[in-house]
Amino acid sequence: MHRDDSEEAIVVGSDGEQALNYPIPGSAALEPPQEWERLRQQCPVAKVNLPSGDEASLVTRYQDVKRVLSDPRFTRQLDADDAARVSANESGGVFNSSLADSIPQTGEGHQQWRRMVAKWFTAKRMKALQPEIETMAEHLIDDMFKQGHPADLKASLGFPLPVWVICNLLGVPDSDRDRFSYWSDTLLNLTRYGQAEVEAAQAEFVEYMAAHVAAKRAEPGDDLLSTLTTDTDSGGDRLSDAALVSTGQGLLVAGHETTANMIGKMVAMLLADRRRWEQLLADRSLVRTAVEEALRFDANPGFGMPRYITEEAEVADTRLPRGTTVVCSMAAANRDEDAFEGADEMALDRSPNPHLAFGSGAHSCLGQALARTELQAVLDVLLRRIPSLELAVAAEDLHRVEGLVVGGLNEVPVRW
Repeated sequence: MHRDDSEEAIVVGSDGEQALNYPIPGSAALEPPQEWERLRQQCPVAKVNLPSGDEASLVTRYQDVKRVLSDPRFTRQLDADDAARVSANESGGVFNSSLADSIPQTGEGHQQWRRMVAKWFTAKRMKALQPEIETMAEHLIDDMFKQGHPADLKASLGFPLPVWVICNLLGVPDSDRDRFSYWSDTLLNLTRYGQAEVEAAQAEFVEYMAAHVAAKRAEPGDDLLSTLTTDTDSGGDRLSDAALVSTGQGLLVAGHETTANMIGKMVAMLLADRRRWEQLLADRSLVRTAVEEALRFDANPGFGMPRYITEEAEVADTRLPRGTTVVCSMAAANRDEDAFEGADEMALDRSPNPHLAFGSGAHSCLGQALARTELQAVLDVLLRRIPSLELAVAAEDLHRVEGLVVGGLNEVPVRW
């Protein structure tokens, strides 16, 4: 495999075969790495070197990624002794984290846990939340107006809105959002934090959530965690305190971090080419499909989804031995011309749009209905309230979030 634009991205694997350093950087914050197309065409299963120094196999074609994510042989057992560690710190990062120890990651146990939690994230329940989400967005925009422009849309709207929503669902105070943000970042660490800092932050996070779960057991409310303290699965069993703590942590991190980043990226993508924003102003009925297209078109989604195989498997005519860690790049798959006509064009009316931004199969994102509701609500309110919105810097001057599993923009400077 050859690379002509960034030779430093190549390392030599343990068997002498060349491997790419992963994640692969793009040339600009909103642009995909040139390597994606080359990998899909020439090397659909590529050896990569992770920030930990461990090796994995990267899958980039749409059909291959969808198949791996849906195939039960490709498991989430990233705590196996021979699974690749993801993060540069000793613990290996969120995918190798003990956070998952108290929640079954495979089989019927995982599906039972998922069914218990998923009741809170149905499309119908999320749709009912939309008026409240829109009202909160209005308040945050009012505050942004008071501060004047240029403003950072991520700090003013993208971050506080999803934090408020997930805190309401969990029954935790959103006034603690700065602590949640730091704890989340350390959990999602790739290269930003050292082991001691990660361990200290996660100990604080566990202590906080354990106290919160104890309070919910003593005095339940009408929030998700309170309900989970009394709900039972099909076998009549309740979640343990440890499972409740891990559930609370996982939902708090997933419920705000990815959506907060996606709000900023979505707006930046739409404003980077003014014709996109004008198209939405002219036809607001495109908001739903525009959100789906932003999810598909996102070239800065973060690490992707790792899987671990306990038996030999084959992907794209490549034999993968038992113990291989496979990284699925959903973002690269979402730019596959074999799956999407004009894949490198952002078509706001694209339908159908079977993108893989939320994964596929039994482990697809639990909170995707919530994410869609928030993104649609935010976009709708912004189009109505600030039709003159524009980027305050050139799109090529936007900067990526670095050193974390999630992808995002450090800030989204806007004016109106």
